[in-house]
Amino acid sequence: MATATEYKKFILEQLNLLDSITCKAMMGEYLLYYNDVLFGGIYDNRLLVKIVDTNKKYNMNEQTPYKTAKPMYLVDDVDNKELLKEIVIETCKGLLIKK
Repeated sequence: MATATEYKKFILEQLNLLDSITCKAMMGEYLLYYNDVLFGGIYDNRLLVKIVDTNKKYNMNEQTPYKTAKPMYLVDDVDNKELLKEIVIETCKGLLIKK
């Protein structure tokens, strides 16, 4: 099942507290970048972020975006813009540390 365009628009609206969010279509789903760092995506109408040490404190559940993919964290409180902003920033921090 591909992500609905309306859900993608909703998630991008929820992320509008962050500058430099970009979204790239990929086989019916969407990859999300913050300041050119790939931090997650929208898969089957779910917002998922990469698992890193800096975002473990949010106690999110692991889910797989598609069959052969690595697990990611499901962001289930997509209505809380402040929390979303914090999760994205912390995820990107962790990804930059890993590099």
